Amino acid sequence: MSDRRVGVNVDLGQLNATVGLADHFFKDRTKRLARTAPLSPEVDDHRDLVGPLNDIGLKRCISYISHRDAQRSGGFSNSRAAVYGVVGEEPVARPARPEDLYTLHGSPTLQDPVLLIHLTGWIDAGLCAREATETILGQIAPVTVAEFETEWLLDHRARRPTMHIVEGVNVGLDWPEITLVSGRDATGNDVLVLHGAEPDHNWRSFCDAVVSLSQRFGVRRVIGLGSYPASSPHTRPSRLSVTAATPDLASLGFTPATLDVPAGMQAALEMAHHAAGIESVGLWAQVPHYISGAHYPAASLALIDGLVGAAGVVLDSSQLAADALATRNRLDDLVDDDSSNRDMLAALEKQYDDLVEAEAEMATSDDLTDELEAFLRSQNDTDD
Repeated sequence: MSDRRVGVNVDLGQLNATVGLADHFFKDRTKRLARTAPLSPEVDDHRDLVGPLNDIGLKRCISYISHRDAQRSGGFSNSRAAVYGVVGEEPVARPARPEDLYTLHGSPTLQDPVLLIHLTGWIDAGLCAREATETILGQIAPVTVAEFETEWLLDHRARRPTMHIVEGVNVGLDWPEITLVSGRDATGNDVLVLHGAEPDHNWRSFCDAVVSLSQRFGVRRVIGLGSYPASSPHTRPSRLSVTAATPDLASLGFTPATLDVPAGMQAALEMAHHAAGIESVGLWAQVPHYISGAHYPAASLALIDGLVGAAGVVLDSSQLAADALATRNRLDDLVDDDSSNRDMLAALEKQYDDLVEAEAEMATSDDLTDELEAFLRSQNDTDD
């Protein structure tokens, strides 16, 4: 039988052996157990066994349930029955050193590289960040620098390998990977790209490992790529939002964001690099919310073009621009067929334009303030 409060199985056939072992175990540890539970803990509607068993220090345990509780849980005739199994999940081991998390494949000499990051599994509306990353990898002639040990990092029940079956024959598995590659952009600048699956386990150790690689290769700035659904129309350029650990980096010419949301690994890497003295920002493309589940190359285009201002990384975005135009035309046709869609689009366009105008006025005000402060400083210098 099973009891949902313990998460274990009852095997009546092993009653004698398990009862004897349980008696020995609990008698030998009376002092520790007495702090939180009776010597023979029982499954009770008002008491959880997980706390006492964790206090003992065991993940695998043997205990008792009484005849009363057995009947309450489904019923059997024995007065006492052994309960054994696993309380909770086995913990994932923590690597001893950050270096244990990856295998190096050579050590290229790089000149002030930029590290670009996109890990799948977190927010990526329209898969725009993934498409931008694929565009980058398709142009920099990537060479593998390091491969991460996914046995430490991934839950393969959540990220299962892909099985390839040909006429009923299993010809192989493709396992999810996390890889660091190096290459060069269109102007010869060195670029590193960290891509693959977002880790499920050992986030802090993974951050330490990536930071150690960034330090090893002299990374000057880290850029995370992402996209999210927003109240923006497809008839306007996709805007970029920026996140950073410092106000100066958060004002790189993009829209600074203010909100509280669950964090992905890119946010953890952003903070870890900042703590290590390496500049780190996140670039997030806004995708119209009404098509956030569809392919939207305009946002990928915005990310690629945004890398020029954010990190000086230059790439050919002509194919994305052509794809974005074709997508725009298809969406225009769909909107024109429905008056309610046209009304929604008009409202989004007005909201977008009002926001852009307000930001322009704010920027003008900031420029005037900067000029005034510069003038006052010059007057003070003259008086001195």
